[in-house]
Amino acid sequence: MTTKVTMPQLGESVVEGTVGRWLVRQGERVEKDQPLVEILTDKADSELPAPVAGVVVSLAAGVDDVVPVGGVLCEIDEDGVAIDAPDEAEPEAPSATSEGKAAPSSPSVRQLAREHGVDLEAVAGSGDAGRITRADVLAAATPSAAPVEAERSPEAPAQVPTAPAAPAPPAERASAFRLPPYSPRDGDKVIPFTRRRRIIADHMVYSKHVAPEVVTFAECDLARTASLRDAHKRQYKAEGVGLTFLSFAAAATARALREFPALNARMLDDAYVELRHLNLGIAVDTEQGLVVPVIRDADDLTVRGLARAIADIAERARTGDLAPDDLSGKTFTISNPGRQGNLVGGAIISQPNVGILRLGTIKKRVVVVEDGGEDRIVIHPVMYMALTYDHRVVDGARANGFLYRITEILEAGDFEL
Repeated sequence: MTTKVTMPQLGESVVEGTVGRWLVRQGERVEKDQPLVEILTDKADSELPAPVAGVVVSLAAGVDDVVPVGGVLCEIDEDGVAIDAPDEAEPEAPSATSEGKAAPSSPSVRQLAREHGVDLEAVAGSGDAGRITRADVLAAATPSAAPVEAERSPEAPAQVPTAPAAPAPPAERASAFRLPPYSPRDGDKVIPFTRRRRIIADHMVYSKHVAPEVVTFAECDLARTASLRDAHKRQYKAEGVGLTFLSFAAAATARALREFPALNARMLDDAYVELRHLNLGIAVDTEQGLVVPVIRDADDLTVRGLARAIADIAERARTGDLAPDDLSGKTFTISNPGRQGNLVGGAIISQPNVGILRLGTIKKRVVVVEDGGEDRIVIHPVMYMALTYDHRVVDGARANGFLYRITEILEAGDFEL
């Protein structure tokens, strides 16, 4: 029996992966769960394990090949017999640059090409290594000027006038803006985009292109949540759990998402889906860049459970031990600036989600509170939060209500530990 090993879904917004390195050879016997291949995406680099034991009878993709989700990577014959291969032999696999295939391009560029009916195989890329850019697609999509009508001969009969045709929509013209050329100077350091940084850039540009994003802000007095945390953090630390403000913010967000389901949604072409499961993406900064591992069914977890889950995914993200499933299926994202964060800032939505919450740094500030009918000035820990939402799905009143509810829960310290 032969089993086809396919490219897994490595993230909600990831539609393909790159073969970074084969860890086995054709003809080699492998055991179940043995790493087969290193897959590279903008989210993380992952080793794909063998789903069954057997002999690798074919490699369908070569190093640096880009394979869509569901595409075949290799085949394993469970009844096959291993053959000897020289240690120095390279795995045989087709090249991604063979004739008849389009030059490299990003998912957003391919989406743009589909929207404009452009065949990428007929487009010459102007980017690095022949990469097809958005400008290349738009240039190919712009119709050429119509030929000028020839003068009618005096002998030619006059044509009967007809009703004027509806005006055609204006063709998209090339931008008049041009970047100034770069002139190298002593001490300059040119840093090429890494594969991950380029895909992140394409994802962010795509999100800004398709989503009418709106940012709304809230100021949150954390005094009661801080008191609750102070009362329990020593006990939690003894149990190996870090009781962070992020875990409280995640709990409040999960509860608010259940009350405002339009924020726990994803876009389709001309519709959106309010999702049954609530999976929080938590942005984590690593040496290789930002990754967003996922806490599944976050609304079923207590603050303690969320604190454990956040610590676990953050540690595995920084050590490179995240599995593909850890990076897929998020329905809403929380971005935390950490201890060296800034006051406030709006994040870009991670498509196809419709919202992202960015937490600001926590500072002690002078605030006015009501005590016994009288106002008094006190010093409390305060945090600003910024909600970025997709106005195609979420209107202002709903977004403001959602952020207000998160603030309300945090200011009340209304949590089960």
